[in-house]
Amino acid sequence: MTNALQQLKAHQKKVIRLSEISAILDWDQLTYMPTGAAADRADQQTTIQMLIHDLSVNPEVGHLLDACAAAVSSQQADSDDVALVRVSKRDYDLATKVPSNLIEELVGHSSMAYEVWVQARKQSDFSLFSPVLRKTVELNKRLADCLGYVEHPYDALVNQHEPGMTAAKLRQLFAELRPALVSLVADIGEAPQVNSEFLHGHFPIERQQELTINAVRTLGYDTNRGRQDKTVHPFCTSFSHNDVRITTRYDEQMIGGALYASLHEAGHAMYEQGLPAHLKLTALCRAASSGVHESQSRLWENMVGRGREFCSYFLPTLQHYFPEAFSKVTAEELYRAVNRVEPSLIRVEADEVTYNLHIILRFELEVAMLEGKLDVDDLPDAWDAALHEMLGITPPTDTEGCLQDVHWSSGFGGFPAYTLGNLIAAQLWHTIQRDIPDLSACIATGNCTPLLAWLRDKVHSQGARLDPMDLVEHATGEALNSTYLINYLNGKYRDIYGL
Repeated sequence: MTNALQQLKAHQKKVIRLSEISAILDWDQLTYMPTGAAADRADQQTTIQMLIHDLSVNPEVGHLLDACAAAVSSQQADSDDVALVRVSKRDYDLATKVPSNLIEELVGHSSMAYEVWVQARKQSDFSLFSPVLRKTVELNKRLADCLGYVEHPYDALVNQHEPGMTAAKLRQLFAELRPALVSLVADIGEAPQVNSEFLHGHFPIERQQELTINAVRTLGYDTNRGRQDKTVHPFCTSFSHNDVRITTRYDEQMIGGALYASLHEAGHAMYEQGLPAHLKLTALCRAASSGVHESQSRLWENMVGRGREFCSYFLPTLQHYFPEAFSKVTAEELYRAVNRVEPSLIRVEADEVTYNLHIILRFELEVAMLEGKLDVDDLPDAWDAALHEMLGITPPTDTEGCLQDVHWSSGFGGFPAYTLGNLIAAQLWHTIQRDIPDLSACIATGNCTPLLAWLRDKVHSQGARLDPMDLVEHATGEALNSTYLINYLNGKYRDIYGL
């Protein structure tokens, strides 16, 4: 290894360790931190993020990258060193476009905005959050201008989460999905509804906690290198390669929310736990993109967790923890119940068929606010009207409407990754079923090892060596398209509803 590469890796180790410390502070704020500490935590996070930013944009890093590029020029294009220099150069170019004072504003605003969002959500009062969101819009416009774009400011923002993605490409994908989803929702609405009453009742949180840990361990989440806690909005975070944590939220009146949020976050966590250990503390030991990350959570939550085989396997566990609710339920009844399609208000609890319509709504509203076509104060009405048009329902409160997501506390451009994740998951799932012929039989016995091994090989172990769309093609043999998600949803739900 050349001296330049050694210096680059030593520099990245320092930056990544600081980022891990920031993640610990963030996890604490979202789980156990007293609300009175919000201002101090914002200052702490700002201090660390400024250190990270200053290290990341140091001109010496640019010189070092030039030396590294020369050092690896004779290596194969797919070597780890070449990939490290390429990805690091992209990161550096983006970081140096954003001035320190804007980074400081963004970080401080995000930390304080979260606390405002929590209170506004609790009181169901958008007027409390409106000034914060207006500032978010302003800061993100400035950020987009700094990052640069050709066609639309949203391109710069979404590119941070999904390299190479643009508003135009998203519009095209959403234009393919939307009519198929609307048609399927309409057809299901004409069919007899499946029964899911037994998923609602009294489910003590203590037993839900034991149940969800049992479930995520079955998938393959290593609790020796992670743990689960409760929070307002479920998330996964990584403090290091050996400390990847998940959270969920519990509702004593329903079991599905916590269970499937846990499976979802475990999918994220298993990706983090499976990143290439030999590349740890470098720019390559991370997810290829937010969309690829989301593909892992959606695959485990929906393709596996809501699959007929897993429901059959897991029913006895549900009967053990909650016999009063599940003692007379059959595996087929459970499968149909957890896949009930019904227009809902809350994105994180939406079924597979309607979920992407929630994302399309958010994408369109973000773009409208950035373009100035939607004033922030008018967001609740715009949200309600769009949701009613798409799903035929209207939120009774702001908490169940435009205040339900934490994302707008910090920025724009992240929501499309959820639908990209669904698209990628469906395409991966099609390939996995071909490559593992006995997959159904394995899952039916609680053996998820072959599936996790396939994902480790094709996705997790690649880290950020490949750009997201290249990774999809590497794993599936073809470019990302909407066909597999549309076919998957139609096949599964037309069967469930007898269409």
